Amino acid sequence: MPAPPPDDLSRLDPLHREILQDYGHAAHVPLRGLYTGGAPALTRVDPAEVGEYVILTVRDPLCGYDQDPAEQIAAKLDAPRLIGRSGMFSTFSGGYRGASVSVVSGGSGSPEAELVLHELMENTGATTYLRVGGSGGMHPRVRPGDLVIASGVVRDEGMTAAYVPPSWPAAADPLVVLALARAAHDSGAPYHVGTIRSTDSDFVAGGRPGVGGYLQSWHTTLVDDWARAGVLAGDRESAAIVTLARLFGRRGGAICSVADNISTGAPFETGAGHIAAIDVALEGTALLHRLDRAAEAEGLPMWLPRYDTPEETR
Repeated sequence: MPAPPPDDLSRLDPLHREILQDYGHAAHVPLRGLYTGGAPALTRVDPAEVGEYVILTVRDPLCGYDQDPAEQIAAKLDAPRLIGRSGMFSTFSGGYRGASVSVVSGGSGSPEAELVLHELMENTGATTYLRVGGSGGMHPRVRPGDLVIASGVVRDEGMTAAYVPPSWPAAADPLVVLALARAAHDSGAPYHVGTIRSTDSDFVAGGRPGVGGYLQSWHTTLVDDWARAGVLAGDRESAAIVTLARLFGRRGGAICSVADNISTGAPFETGAGHIAAIDVALEGTALLHRLDRAAEAEGLPMWLPRYDTPEETR
């Protein structure tokens, strides 16, 4: 594996370079992160082996995985191979209907997502980051087993606030949303497109009592307030993936399987809809790949739909 690239301020956007040049600790922290034996220290991936499209998932027992989720998803790829494993993350790469795909599994929450996103964004040419995982239903129309495709994410966790203020919008890439929705429709799986919410707390921040039934008064209004605002489901990683992808010029999105619903009282079902979410994510990635190649053939920065204008309106 080659040595990590040296820090080079000339490669940076002038706005970032200007502030770093005046930052007293800039020389004390490597811009690209930490390395071990030439590999990014946290993921230990070979950057040259990372695909154009990256699927991120967590080792979540509520999703009913039979094995490491990266390994389970990678089994659906052509010629899957392990390209990195550390104490925190496992990464596989392979092909899917012509697309070059990598799958990463790790721990739960925005802080862990930040770690893997930083290493992959700094060291690879991956263009697209997609969260696939479980969620809890919040809106009454969402049922266990449904899929929710995020068009946007409420940033109610803490990590992204370290990057941008709460008013900064976490909007999923529109082409990612379109491809996932098409794949979900074609699969026949029940799905919704809309807003989801990410939190750090799985309990009180989602209206679920903590130890000993602990709740504060403001916790008791969260579910209904967010449901009235149209939030469909809650998770822990989507805000990180969508925010950092958009902030750093990549594409981000999320597809969540729904395991229960706190609004309706629909009981928890281990792994409900999760295999369908994986299959839709892969098919959506394959569609994105085709659209990206079509855009390149036309010399466009992104795929744009065509339409025929009726003769009388031309």
